[in-house]
Amino acid sequence: MNKKKENHASGRRQFLGQASCAGLGYLTFKNSLLNLKAVNAAAISNSAVYDSFNDYKAIVCVLLAGGNDSFNMLIPTDGRHTQYSSARGNLTLPLSSLTGTQLKYNNVNIPYAVHPSMTKVKDLFNSKRLSFLTNIGTLTHPNTTKAEVNAGNSPLGLFSHSDQIQQWQTGIPNERGAKGWAGKMADLINDCNSNQNISMNISLSGSNTFQNGNSTVEYALDPYYGAVGIEGYNPNAMYLTETLRTQAVDSLLGQTYQDIFEKTFVNVIRNARDGFVQFDSAIQNSIAFPADVFPDSYLGSALEMVTRTINVRNTLGFKRQVFFITVGGWDHHDALLSSQQGMLGLVRSALGTFQDSLKLTFNYVDSEGATRSHAGINMENDVLTMFISEFGRTLAPNQDGSDHAWGGNTMVMGGPSLIDGGKVFGSYPSLVLGNSNPLELDNSGRFIPTLSTDEYFGEAAQWFGVPSSGMASIFPNITNFYDPLSISHPIGYIKPQPIF
Repeated sequence: MNKKKENHASGRRQFLGQASCAGLGYLTFKNSLLNLKAVNAAAISNSAVYDSFNDYKAIVCVLLAGGNDSFNMLIPTDGRHTQYSSARGNLTLPLSSLTGTQLKYNNVNIPYAVHPSMTKVKDLFNSKRLSFLTNIGTLTHPNTTKAEVNAGNSPLGLFSHSDQIQQWQTGIPNERGAKGWAGKMADLINDCNSNQNISMNISLSGSNTFQNGNSTVEYALDPYYGAVGIEGYNPNAMYLTETLRTQAVDSLLGQTYQDIFEKTFVNVIRNARDGFVQFDSAIQNSIAFPADVFPDSYLGSALEMVTRTINVRNTLGFKRQVFFITVGGWDHHDALLSSQQGMLGLVRSALGTFQDSLKLTFNYVDSEGATRSHAGINMENDVLTMFISEFGRTLAPNQDGSDHAWGGNTMVMGGPSLIDGGKVFGSYPSLVLGNSNPLELDNSGRFIPTLSTDEYFGEAAQWFGVPSSGMASIFPNITNFYDPLSISHPIGYIKPQPIF
């Protein structure tokens, strides 16, 4: 057994506690359950378009849950560093600590650096495989003012974990809901995938809002073990007790049931079994990485499983997939500097290895310090990795931490033919605190966003293949920020691609 698997029994128990019924292998309700719901008209009208997809695309969404202090993730290194230092106080990262992570574009310094622990992120940026989006957040309309915020004309539950983490997953900042934008996207275009036992939406972190649609739920994978089957069910059983249990399950699922509820339940379990058998068989023949390639962490293991799953996309019958990973622990009301040092370092390590694994070949350093080469899966221009977190945090310190805020900075990652890498998109805000700053709310460094999540998510959905006619059904406020009929992207972090 892989050494990592031996070390992560507790991680597996934690994952199983998070997993929904989809964790057994079931995902898109295509059989009896689908008859209980209305099928989205847009999905029907565009099914021929989706059937014609002849490429593969994947979105990997990483949620930094708790509210990442992203103004210590992307730091100005020009004259604005004085403003930054004045506002941050004891949370300041001095200029002297940022020389090793200065960002470059075409080998020329630009006025930003990343956190000192994010050296690999610097390398990804400099090689045009990563870009930043600045001062982004949930908005109901552009050019929001302080007066409007004070009058309540702003997203629901500002600074609230439960509201903001939901809104980043639903894409709807002015109401509370349980349907995520990836789930609704899968409702529309799931017909492009031939596999009806395994969802387009695959979660490495159990049940979530982001991937839940009207007729779609996530298919949950264990980051360390892959498919999660019915306990004791094993079509390749070697022991009598396992064989008998497997035969009993197959016998129950092979019967015909007349009651609608019994029939629905059996269809769910049958699809769970079939999905598990399909995935487990496919992943056994996927690319294998030495134990010292991916970092021995939850995020590292999850991203390794994503790479291996993408590698068997043709075997499983997928043209589109969305992966979701949650990394918690970012609510740093205290010990911010020491906590971020370690956590951003873990993110850096996992991201760098993941992006490398998507190349044709890559180099890694083994446990003995030797540089070795390994095959990748040659898909880096077909996989978009995006990061979300419920809000930025205050610039002003809360003792040795920071409080909940609004606008913040985030990252997107992909191959150099996919994203317009090595750039900082959006307007990095003035970091001066007080009434003279039109974006600063209350002298603590809470900034009104100038980029909306609608623009961020809408651009990813466009690239993924959602047609203009379906955008408003996923993002009801999108026309406040962008015309879906436009031939250009809302922000431009994705290079011009064919838009369906």
